[in-house]
Amino acid sequence: MMTQSITTVAHEMAMHYQTILADWLPKQSSIAIALHNEYIYFSSTTDQFQLSVGTPVQKNSVAHAVLTSNSKIDAMMDETLFNQPYYGIGYPILINNERAALIVILPMHFSFPDKEPINFLTGKDDNGWSPVLIEDIMYIESLNKKTWFYEKGTQHKTSITLKELQLSLPKQFLRIHRSYIINIHYIKTITRDLTSNFQVTLINDMTLPISQSYVSEIRNILNF
Repeated sequence: MMTQSITTVAHEMAMHYQTILADWLPKQSSIAIALHNEYIYFSSTTDQFQLSVGTPVQKNSVAHAVLTSNSKIDAMMDETLFNQPYYGIGYPILINNERAALIVILPMHFSFPDKEPINFLTGKDDNGWSPVLIEDIMYIESLNKKTWFYEKGTQHKTSITLKELQLSLPKQFLRIHRSYIINIHYIKTITRDLTSNFQVTLINDMTLPISQSYVSEIRNILNF
């Protein structure tokens, strides 16, 4: 059970860090603080992310990684905590001399203003390694713990994961599913399948599913 003093300290620290990070934090950001394997503070400027004080810290979360390693962690996370994917940045802090974690929670398509996106991706095929211009890539797929990307009928393999790529790709690339990132320049249509779930068809007539957890973010970005 947390004391009033810890609650007050957590609130003051959150306000302090929000002031420090204000130059790059987007309006849709949220702040959480975890201590003793539970969240003791949460503040959000959007209904997109909601978290109750007292919620246990899950093992696959940014907060757990920070509390365990006592180091800064940033990662793209799945929908386990908020029922939708998010990008989390965690910082180790001390509250009354006890190890805690301050977490900045950001939309899944957030990118740092000063971070230049990659302009090519090197892939391996039967003929060796080939650098491919990023604008020529139609979509990227995670399959059997391997990452593949496709351009004009050619398939390439890369060792970079979808989570890592999502942080480095230009804004025309959208995560639509746990297994897929697409280049919106190659979208032909977005429709619903027989079960009313959204799906996207690319200009090569490849149809890919849109996961329900990504629909809201995608509709906001593409305005439909």
